Amino acid sequence: MSASLTHHQRWGAGMAEVLVLGAGMVGVSTGLALQARGHEVTIIERGVPGRETSYGNAGLIQTEAVEPYAMPLSPGALFQIALGRGYDVKWTPQGLLSQLGAVATYAWNSRPAAHRRASVTWGKLIRQSTDRHGPLIAAAGADNIIRRNGYIEIHRTPAKMDVARKTAERFATEFGVQARLMSGAELRAMEPAIRIEVEGATHWSDSWNCADPGGLVASYAALFQKRGGRVVNGDAGDLHRHGAGWRADEVEAEHAVIALGPWSPMLTQRFGLKVPMVFKRGYHKHYHMELPPHHPIADFGNSVVLSPMRRGLRIATAAELTPHPRLSPPQLKHGEKAARELFDIGAAVEAEPWTGRRPCMPDMLPVVGRVPDQPNLWAHFGHGHQGFTLGPVTAEILADELSGGEGWAELQPGRLKRG
Repeated sequence: MSASLTHHQRWGAGMAEVLVLGAGMVGVSTGLALQARGHEVTIIERGVPGRETSYGNAGLIQTEAVEPYAMPLSPGALFQIALGRGYDVKWTPQGLLSQLGAVATYAWNSRPAAHRRASVTWGKLIRQSTDRHGPLIAAAGADNIIRRNGYIEIHRTPAKMDVARKTAERFATEFGVQARLMSGAELRAMEPAIRIEVEGATHWSDSWNCADPGGLVASYAALFQKRGGRVVNGDAGDLHRHGAGWRADEVEAEHAVIALGPWSPMLTQRFGLKVPMVFKRGYHKHYHMELPPHHPIADFGNSVVLSPMRRGLRIATAAELTPHPRLSPPQLKHGEKAARELFDIGAAVEAEPWTGRRPCMPDMLPVVGRVPDQPNLWAHFGHGHQGFTLGPVTAEILADELSGGEGWAELQPGRLKRG
């Protein structure tokens, strides 16, 4: 077939050139980035854009999160995790045993030297996040749900404040991250709704926050459609070879991009790529609050982030290694207790908590690029806790490579074959 033939001559009028599987933040951002390069794109989604993993987070676009989240490896921390006493990592026997190999590799890559190597690449990605989101927010008319005032991390003890001071100094020196350290009195002046004394806080002023994460993804999806893209309700798991291209449900395309978050490994395995993913489950619930804080408040000592959202104050928990969600998760119960210490909070807005899985790679870097030995099949997933932040950043990398660029060697799916 002549390379000079047009897309429509090769594939027929109305055919999509690229099929993106999944309409979370990562999938929709992929569609927009490919579209901007002149490709015709169809997104397949079984539900509503932005209602799965992208919906359940603290709403932060985190330019300050320059180091990926490592597994705590100190003997004390591991002892706490093993006994189930801490709240930053919970686990069930079934949840741990079902992914023991991936968790062990994650622990191995959490050692200081390996973590520093991952942070070099991660930091380059994360620092681009607001620059990549900014034009999309403006074009999608979503400024009304975005606050550009950062978030506040509170430190309840002098020891935690000392650690925070060193972290802020290091992040400023190594990555150019902007932060302001505040005393307890300065914190109360900024957030008068806080009703207890704490030692101090860090105001991470670089970052943005969103009052409706699912709504932001939906607005990006609407922009994608306004620009000529299609969102088709269908089964992405139906992906299969069709001639020289790909087909899922009734949609045919020359290229296919797997952007299914925690569901991606089930599909890649069919095409020869085994993905050793760590599945962390998170929870959130909304509570009525008359005078919400002006910023999201991170209380990492209690493994919780409290974010003012359209639906109320969202209490978002840390990770749990379990295949099945709990209706009354202990992390959320603990987070609610911590939140009620800080604020005057009313009743829960919904009866049951939202739950979803975080697709984390054991080497802490997302998988972005060409699937080995599968012409025109692409991977875009594995962002850990930061798919909402990083979707538009890694979408540019994927779209550039699909359009003939180099891609990023550190993110390539081929690294999983070598491992």
